[in-house]
Amino acid sequence: MQISNSNCDGSAAPPGGYHERVQTAPSCGNPVSKTAVSSRWYFLAHLSMLRRCFGMAMKYIDIGANLTDPMFQGCYGGTQKHEPDLHIVLERAWQQGLQKIIVTAGCLKDVDEALELAFKDERIYTTVGTHPTRCEEFVSDPEGYYDQLRSRIKANRTKVLAVGECGLDYDRLQFCGRETQRLYFEKQLELAAEFKLPLFLHMRNAAEDFMSILERNRDKIEECGGGVVHSFTGTLEEAQRILAFGGLYIGLNGCSLKTEENAEVVRKLPNDRIMLETDCPWCGIRPSHAGHKHVTTKFPTVKKKEKWTAESLIDGRCEPCQISQVLESIAGIKQEPKEELAALYYQNTLDLFFGTAESKE
Repeated sequence: MQISNSNCDGSAAPPGGYHERVQTAPSCGNPVSKTAVSSRWYFLAHLSMLRRCFGMAMKYIDIGANLTDPMFQGCYGGTQKHEPDLHIVLERAWQQGLQKIIVTAGCLKDVDEALELAFKDERIYTTVGTHPTRCEEFVSDPEGYYDQLRSRIKANRTKVLAVGECGLDYDRLQFCGRETQRLYFEKQLELAAEFKLPLFLHMRNAAEDFMSILERNRDKIEECGGGVVHSFTGTLEEAQRILAFGGLYIGLNGCSLKTEENAEVVRKLPNDRIMLETDCPWCGIRPSHAGHKHVTTKFPTVKKKEKWTAESLIDGRCEPCQISQVLESIAGIKQEPKEELAALYYQNTLDLFFGTAESKE
């Protein structure tokens, strides 16, 4: 999630093998192995093969979309450039294969707006929490602010899927100091443990303090079921430390695919710990990004916001539909079939946030 310089009030390895089974499947591309693999992995590989054979649409869940951002109301930097178009943005997302979207909330105002959206569409959900750069909002009344977050979760259990966006951001200390960030990141872990909700985590240039807080709250992380470190742009060593902790996934978007160094990290991440996101309207894959050469899906785009049309994206404003480009970039970097990766990343997301298997849907 990217934060503008204004306040939220509007002011400035497969698990458990099984015995070899013999199954017949259509021959198309690489055949599904019949050796000892887990039933889950067999199912996902079989599903992805069918999609390649018969043109079945790939399915996505965007785990991080900032749908409450004013850009989706046509407002940029406080100036109205075009009519509100969130309804069009969402329709384009559903047509591209999005099955569910989790709205990222970074403060109480975000939470209320995200809940309003979520109750209008059964496919939309939200997080509840406070972004590290917004933690000053706790300071004037820490218990009161915490209680408001808590009440939003308690009253909306069917729509709140995670606590967050919370964590540490030492790249933007001008918005909130280290000590305040650390204090209220740790405080929000109590919410996750109480409601047994996974965490939607943010980490920028703060790996040591971030992991230290998680380590001393390991009991809470285990109680809440883990979480995802979203919009990951760190080093391979940082990623390995996150994954070694246990119960954590890594969320990838365009910002995770900028440089050749980023691409090398992505190449080495285990697929069973990856989730897809756009972090829209931010973090689109730009032509200068290392991952751009692997993108095959193109959308009609206008460069000037004032030239907006319902049929076009706006250059520089990412949309949930562009999650297909994130997948294509990752598949290209890893040199693996995108259909297989799509099925696996989709199931990873169901496992953490929805507790349902693809086969049961």
